[in-house]
Amino acid sequence: MLTLTQDAVSLGRTATDWRDALTQAGQSLVDAGLAEEGYRDALFDRENQSSTYLGNGIAIPHGTQDSRQYVKKTGVRLLQFPGGVDWHDGARVTLIITIAAQSDEHLDILRSLTHVLDRDGVADQLSSASSPEAVINLLSKEPALPTRLDQDTLLVGLPARDRLELATAAAARLRQIGCVDELFVADILDQTPVALGQKLWLVRSRHGVKQPALGFATSQPPLSDTAGVFCLAEHGDGHVPLMERLIGLLEDGKGEELARVSPQQILARLSGESSDAETAKVRVRNAHGLHARPAKQLVQVAREQGIEIKVRLMEGDANAVSATSLTKVIGLGARRGQMLVFSARGATAAAALDTVVEAVRGGLGEVVTPLDDTSAARPSRNKTRYTPVEPPAPDTALAAVAASPGMAIAPVFVMRLPDFKYEEHSSDAAGERERLSTAIDQAHRQLESLIDHAGGEVAEILSMHEEMVQDPELKEAGFEAIGEGLSAEAGWWKAIDTSARAQEALADRLLAERAADLRDVGRRVLGLLCGVELPEPPAHPYILVMEDVGPSDVAQLDTSKVKGLLTAKGGATSHSAILARALGIPAVVGAGDTVLALANGQDMILDGERGRVIPQPSQERRDRAELSIRERDQRERKAYDARFESAVTTDSHRIEVCANLGNTAHAKDAVERGAEGVGLLRTEFIFMAHPDAPDLDTQISEYREAFDALGHDRPLVARTLDVGGDKPLDYWPIPQEDNPFLGLRGIRLALTRPEVLETQIRALLTAADDRPLRIMFPMVKDVAEFHAAKAIVDRVQQDIKAPDVQVGVMIEIPSCAILAPTLAKHVDFFSIGTNDLTQYTLAIDRGHSQLSAQADGLHPAVLHLIKMTVDAAHAEGRWVGVCGELASDAQAVPVLVGLGVDELSVAARQVPMVKARIRELSMADSTQLAERILMLPTAADVRDALEDM
Repeated sequence: MLTLTQDAVSLGRTATDWRDALTQAGQSLVDAGLAEEGYRDALFDRENQSSTYLGNGIAIPHGTQDSRQYVKKTGVRLLQFPGGVDWHDGARVTLIITIAAQSDEHLDILRSLTHVLDRDGVADQLSSASSPEAVINLLSKEPALPTRLDQDTLLVGLPARDRLELATAAAARLRQIGCVDELFVADILDQTPVALGQKLWLVRSRHGVKQPALGFATSQPPLSDTAGVFCLAEHGDGHVPLMERLIGLLEDGKGEELARVSPQQILARLSGESSDAETAKVRVRNAHGLHARPAKQLVQVAREQGIEIKVRLMEGDANAVSATSLTKVIGLGARRGQMLVFSARGATAAAALDTVVEAVRGGLGEVVTPLDDTSAARPSRNKTRYTPVEPPAPDTALAAVAASPGMAIAPVFVMRLPDFKYEEHSSDAAGERERLSTAIDQAHRQLESLIDHAGGEVAEILSMHEEMVQDPELKEAGFEAIGEGLSAEAGWWKAIDTSARAQEALADRLLAERAADLRDVGRRVLGLLCGVELPEPPAHPYILVMEDVGPSDVAQLDTSKVKGLLTAKGGATSHSAILARALGIPAVVGAGDTVLALANGQDMILDGERGRVIPQPSQERRDRAELSIRERDQRERKAYDARFESAVTTDSHRIEVCANLGNTAHAKDAVERGAEGVGLLRTEFIFMAHPDAPDLDTQISEYREAFDALGHDRPLVARTLDVGGDKPLDYWPIPQEDNPFLGLRGIRLALTRPEVLETQIRALLTAADDRPLRIMFPMVKDVAEFHAAKAIVDRVQQDIKAPDVQVGVMIEIPSCAILAPTLAKHVDFFSIGTNDLTQYTLAIDRGHSQLSAQADGLHPAVLHLIKMTVDAAHAEGRWVGVCGELASDAQAVPVLVGLGVDELSVAARQVPMVKARIRELSMADSTQLAERILMLPTAADVRDALEDM
């Protein structure tokens, strides 16, 4: 909402012409200390680009992007010209709202003004207002929130037995997507649906509404007396236009047909689109969405068509507005990546919509770039995909991102995705649909076969691919494109690309990863349609080099031949990196396009621990690398033979070495590899493996498998449910967040559903019986959150008479490390999650394709936080573990030991090597080493110092 003070308003102004008025506007910003003198000229530069007249007597002049250097701070000034000023575009301006914006804040200001212009008579009221307070009141009045109606609020084809079930399901869906809370659902359950006519029914409530919304549920098979049930979450009057359109459908006798059409057609009917209207979709490419300038261009193009054209957003509010109304178009608040749906009726509708869509696609007067430029991920058609680049220099170390440990020396095999050659159009729609169906079925069978032979994490990810390729909506979208005259190949890829871009536009990393998986699936089907196969790898051992490695590519690797993976793109947390680690293949990712220019057969050294590769190494380098590999092989064999021995330093200091587990089924393997317990059980695997929250018995059974494998002596540290951020649950939806990693996740999310957390704790305590259990809460920021969660443990423990267990917290947030002295008085232990602690301390997303290499847990800032945590814990007699990736870093182990860490928890396959490394160390020397390391300024300096040891 626009916030103003009375000194921002100047009444009763006069001007000789628009230039004089604009000069006065610029000077008002300078006088207020919001901008420097040069900003006045920038206002004229903006008018030369496009008029800033908004409508109804209001202009909103602001500077160009280049003029932000003159802005001291963001603010607005209002100048009232009661007599009016003739603007340069022929409009009559009575109020100037001039904006100084340091970044893109002016876009929010513009959107907040659109509701003012929609109110009848407000322009006259503003021009005649006699006090600043009156102007502020007119501008600050909040508009009614529009009612959300989109595909997420629709439930089509439920197996319901009566309309009460439909009403309940619709209310539950609104709660799942964050529009309402439990109060709303409870109120709906007490209601009897009201008949609207034509077998449609309505339930409604104002209780517990966070965002107004309209749910709609239909059944399959259809009920004899019910076509569907509407569930209305009321808040203000925003729902009135939507309900008026629904009444209009009923008056036209078209209400009952809502139960027989697709979700998209339901949205179209309720948005105000006629059933016989032509429609067209296009995504907004403008960097700042449909702000004033591109919106004005869109309105002009729509007006030139000479027919009524409506537009709506596919996501969120389904209200279709006139595309010829500037205020209505701006009021949509369309952001980059969102889908616009245009509709029109009449003989010229199709041509008119084509013109409008092309205008939007062209940027509406602005230079636009492809959405998240996905061209590198898209299959080419009849042309090469690669721009020639110079290969890296021989015998030169090329730094990238370490993704999977180990070292390899072998010839490279560069696998470039093939060109997919196909015709864009076809006149045989039926034949093309048949070809697409056949290819999808073949792809499904291929994936089934791969899953049968894969197992583990590979099988899990490929199972997701199997679900994607069977997605009926994806297939239907391909069929629709074929119906528009495209070939099977072009129609299929249009469906894939549209869906993938929609996911990427949501700025959610997990969805972005799913978009990459979707394209991987798309290329599989496209290859079958085109009869294209990937190049045949050599029969001898090799290092595979690719632009990026899709999960299905990794699943098909012959691990006896592939000695290493090198990719031009990707990050350390990509699916390909995860799978490479699972398969034990050394991998380096994000090396840049130069590696794609390597010639097949060239020898290369790949170092998956340091994150570097050396093409065409000298004989001296090769000899050193081969010696390192032989020594590592010997160390691994020796370490494995001694895997059951304790990890005790040369001066008799014992460190407990445990295993990180992502699944209880792996506990037996961890014990076999010498793990002295489980230092981190990621319990969310149970929740992510079920379509609904797992019940008590299901969880007890899962946890008991781990306890049985560990026996009575080895402890298990169970981290309570840690979802949110990059790990959402389908049945526990979280409202969209600008930064989900700083939002609802970990313990703060679990405490919003204490009944789920209580069931999990009850299951853990029951499964453990009298065996050593340690419960750990994730993402704790201070002692208050710990107490809130610990109270649940105490209550359940008393209820079921369970023995006492240790309860601790995971140190992942810097505030938790800084406050460790206060926490240590209450907890039983700390376990440091260095992955998140590093990204939060350094403000680097560890999955960032360009920055992830800098997210180094050996950064001195991270090490200082670890030292603070250890000192605070030991002062209170508590123990400290490290369960992040740093614990298995060969260079980091002596530093962590020297910092006083009591336990290291690592991937099961790393347990023998970490134990062996500790047995080589002296506690005294490690302590001195840690003290020296803490004095260094950067992670690179730390790494260099450790390499010189």
